[in-house]
Amino acid sequence: MNPYLPFVESIQAGIKKAKGITAVGKTAPIESNQKILLFSPHPDDECITGLLPLRLMREGNIQIINVPVTYGSNPARQAGRAEELKNACDYLGWSVFQRSENTSSLRRDPFQSLEKSEVVDLLEKIQPVAIFIPHSGDWNSRHVSTHFMVMDALQAMPASFSCTVIETEFWGAMDDPNLLVEGDAQSVADLLAALSQHVGEVGRNPYHLLLPAWMQDNVRRGGELVGGQGCAAPDFSFATLYRVRKWRNRKLFQSLERGHILSMSNNLKKVI
Repeated sequence: MNPYLPFVESIQAGIKKAKGITAVGKTAPIESNQKILLFSPHPDDECITGLLPLRLMREGNIQIINVPVTYGSNPARQAGRAEELKNACDYLGWSVFQRSENTSSLRRDPFQSLEKSEVVDLLEKIQPVAIFIPHSGDWNSRHVSTHFMVMDALQAMPASFSCTVIETEFWGAMDDPNLLVEGDAQSVADLLAALSQHVGEVGRNPYHLLLPAWMQDNVRRGGELVGGQGCAAPDFSFATLYRVRKWRNRKLFQSLERGHILSMSNNLKKVI
């Protein structure tokens, strides 16, 4: 008998069993002078790439505000997806930017896509210490357009404005990430539970159950992409890759001298 067969079968059995799980819960959001904005192309992206924001909130007492750029392309699902997004962020203890709070834009449709002018208003109002956006090659058209819209908004900000810009990946992998962040079983399970709140999406495709496998593959890739070719992979079970740079004087600058591999015991606040 192949000695690895029980291992593979246990993965199959775990996924099958997890299809019947229902997660419930809510965490009170942190109120802090230090705030991070997550620009999420669709509801669910906040959970998929949310390991670093989750750890920054829990370990650095930083307030996380998710900014939904769209509520998806299906008008019949937008109200439902907005409610699912609220439930997901409630589970993690994150706030959700409400379009009605932006008084500079009069909206006929509360679910229309976020516009550059609104991003500028939000950056001016919040003055975030960091923002998260998809990288420019993240394949999905909405992910790519989100990247460029936020970058255009940064260009429209005063030269005195500065923040850390953290790029994420999902549909298309980055060639040059510079940060690999470990997740422990609890944080990964919490992200998976939050992602499961997007019930209309995971009901047709239970992709939330494959999130741990994606994060395992990030360890394989990230060991060398961040640590250097030929570098041994870190002893992590789960991780997420990011690219971290600093925005100042209307330009992006490298803020890390080399790639960083950060374990659960490392101080993440130095990233921002």
